[in-house]
Amino acid sequence: MVRTVAYEDNRKILFVPVSGPQGMGEFARTRAVADALVAEWPQAQPYFLLHRDASYASGLKYPVIRLPKSPTLCSPEVIGAIESLQPRVVWFDNAGRTDQLRAARAAEARVIYVSSRARQRYKAFRLRWLKLLDHHWISYPAALAGELGRFESWKLRFARGAQARFLDAVLAPFEHASIDAALGDFRPELVVVPGGGSGFHDSSMRPERFAEWAAAIAAAGRRVVFVAGPSFKTPLVENQNFRVLRNLAGGALMSLLARTRLVLVNGGDTLVQAIVLGKACVAVPIAGDQPARIARCVELGVALAPAPDAVQQTCANLLSDDALLNALEMRVAAAGWADAMPQVLNVLEDYLGFAYVRALRSSR
Repeated sequence: MVRTVAYEDNRKILFVPVSGPQGMGEFARTRAVADALVAEWPQAQPYFLLHRDASYASGLKYPVIRLPKSPTLCSPEVIGAIESLQPRVVWFDNAGRTDQLRAARAAEARVIYVSSRARQRYKAFRLRWLKLLDHHWISYPAALAGELGRFESWKLRFARGAQARFLDAVLAPFEHASIDAALGDFRPELVVVPGGGSGFHDSSMRPERFAEWAAAIAAAGRRVVFVAGPSFKTPLVENQNFRVLRNLAGGALMSLLARTRLVLVNGGDTLVQAIVLGKACVAVPIAGDQPARIARCVELGVALAPAPDAVQQTCANLLSDDALLNALEMRVAAAGWADAMPQVLNVLEDYLGFAYVRALRSSR
């Protein structure tokens, strides 16, 4: 297929995260990458394919193509977008089908696939997929996601193309000014992050329960910030110890996490991001894929996972006992998990044609 855009002027990257009315982990990851990429290279041109009912897409500063369903179920629309945009990179995040990957290859795009669940990881290690991928990145540290198996390693050697690596966490660029403007002199002791704000069919835990814990801990005299995701509509009453921040972008959330000592969080990406930032975490699962991940964090000593009825007391104990909190922070630091964003950007910069400029910068 002949490209309609001059190759040297084409800086397009198409993000295809799994998306729907509920859940926003994959979108948050891809938005963080887009933000970091544009912060470093304003010439970069991110595009997103998202479910038309994804409330978290509102206000996104990048072009969005709305789909009637999640991208995996919309091959004609996804393939049409690839053929129309002719991007240099297509990033599938827990989404995609074989015909979509083939369309990206036919458009001469580099193809990246990110998996954060066992089923998607299995799909990406099929030989017919490995031959279509440049990179298969496995979300979460190997200690959580599981090291590469012997059969997976053999497939990588046999396919002779795709590269696999683990992404401990991907941190958006800090936006300290946003949090300074929102909080002023308020310095939280606890930040509560239940996720995008919606519940999941495979879990009885609801974001409203996190809000109840947050309000109760604030009523006991601790300074608490509750992060309400785009789907969280329950009104909450703020006071001198309790603040509510809504619809935080990834960089603002990272800045908020950086200035607290304790994080009460679900078992998704934010848990690992907080650990990478060196924070003590109390984790409660809110979706069916999270209990095993949290249990592994507890086994490794990098998080606590009390029963729901003990969450408030566990947070209170940590905040009132410096020795207990320091011990948890030391175990977090010893885990050695790191921000994978620099490595991700290096790959994208090469694929988008920024490598030469980067080399000039480093030679000065």
